[in-house]
Amino acid sequence: MSRELLRPFEEYQKARINFVQTIADLASKSQNIEALNAAGVMALLRPLLLDTVPSIQQSAALAIGRLANYSEELATSVVENNIIPQLIFSLSKPNKFFKKVTCYVFKSVAKHSALLAEEVVKSGALEPLVECLDEFDTGVKEAASWALGFIAKHSPELAHKVIQARAVDSLVLCLQEPDLLLKRASALTLSYIASHSEQLAKPVAEFGLDTIIFFLSYNDTQLKRNICQLLGNIARHSAELAAQIIARIQNPQKLLNCLKYPDDIVKKNAAFCICELVNKSPENAQVICDSGGAGILVDYITNVKGDARLYGILALGFIASFKKELAWTVIEAKAINQLFDALHNEINPQIKAAACYSLGHIGRHSTKHAKEVSDANVLSLMLYYYQDKKMNDYLRNKAKSSLKKIINNCDNLSALEPLLQVSPDKILKHILNQYIKYLKTNNTELKNFIQNGGLQKLQELRFDEKIKASPIRAKLLRLINTINSYYPPEIVKYYTPEDKLEEYEKAPEELENKGDEESNESDNENSEENEIIKLNDNKNQDSNEKEKEQEKEKVTN
Repeated sequence: MSRELLRPFEEYQKARINFVQTIADLASKSQNIEALNAAGVMALLRPLLLDTVPSIQQSAALAIGRLANYSEELATSVVENNIIPQLIFSLSKPNKFFKKVTCYVFKSVAKHSALLAEEVVKSGALEPLVECLDEFDTGVKEAASWALGFIAKHSPELAHKVIQARAVDSLVLCLQEPDLLLKRASALTLSYIASHSEQLAKPVAEFGLDTIIFFLSYNDTQLKRNICQLLGNIARHSAELAAQIIARIQNPQKLLNCLKYPDDIVKKNAAFCICELVNKSPENAQVICDSGGAGILVDYITNVKGDARLYGILALGFIASFKKELAWTVIEAKAINQLFDALHNEINPQIKAAACYSLGHIGRHSTKHAKEVSDANVLSLMLYYYQDKKMNDYLRNKAKSSLKKIINNCDNLSALEPLLQVSPDKILKHILNQYIKYLKTNNTELKNFIQNGGLQKLQELRFDEKIKASPIRAKLLRLINTINSYYPPEIVKYYTPEDKLEEYEKAPEELENKGDEESNESDNENSEENEIIKLNDNKNQDSNEKEKEQEKEKVTN
């Protein structure tokens, strides 16, 4: 064949090569994407995927991947132009470069939404992707791992399909490969799979838990991030899985040392993992504390600020919730001051709520525990958050719940006095009950109550408009009268405001004739609350389980 005859074919091939390489280069810059899309570049690239020249196929696929990676609209265009089936067909060829770039296209399409990921799966991409995990070339394995991860992350259904395609075994083997980038990709993909449910986390734990734990000590920041997150995502679903991790990890210092790592994300993910472990059982919490975990967690929340504090604060609360010995370990680690700092200084209401939660569970076990919390001046701050209508309901509810837990065990009456005149009736009745409990037989406290101005405040409160308007007015007045009965009538009268003396004389008769219905309702409510307190005093773990699950779900969401 003459040179003249071959020249047009050579020029055509050079033009195709030049076209796809130029488009691929232009697509790497985000400012060019919209113009390329407007020019109809996707329809021009599609036929080049079946070109006879391998370099043209690869460049066309790379350009499509970069376009799809830019926006969901362009990723949808890839699906609508039936490009994915063409790429799957070409995957059967033994060209490692084309396989790598094809996996990149699948990842770029699947990452945008569950719907697009589902389209990739429907096109039959899962089986070829899993086969790519067994390729010799580590670049192909890494690209396939990323693609499977971005499919699995969207929903439990998609993650289940990835498991059904037998990807977990191959991903665990990839984690053991010497290539660092492949380790990172496979660990993150396993984390995406395990994050959805216990059913999906179990195969990951069954086939790879020992390998995963081994890499906790690996000296690579990104891999540590992924491994800590992966272990947390396994542990979060059940006590059984958390117990497996505790049993296999053998030395919890491996995990606790990650809280001291220089990288903030490693520390945050390690705190997340520890939080999920100690949340599940007192045995897990004890193992962490026996390894010095309480002190390390306190150091962690001391040295970090902002959102990274959240899981450390919750972990301390979960540890303290199980039994008084663990709560005292948290106190001895000097957690209360740092929890107060978070409650006072953090902006995020979720962190404030977590601090309330933890302080409440520290203080609920006994008078000794409650005194440690109340001495830190947290009660007034919690009351402020509870009463502030601008705060979100989640924080206000946590503040209210924790106030009740602490007050119901508080014998430090001087810490309760500042709350007397500013507390709403739902908190005030708990405060008054504590005065009744500890004033009656304690002459020193009776004297201090007068000297500190508490008795005078009580008389002023008795005639306060807030009490008169309260739906549990009869109950509150009865509690106030009970406290007054501990003093001679002339002393009570002496501290009664002068303009209220006449009303003071009538008050007992009025109380007998009014509020019977309110009183009965209030007594029933108080009986229920006393039952809750009794359960807490008996350290019934199940009584806390629902609250802890709600706390965890709220934070996770």
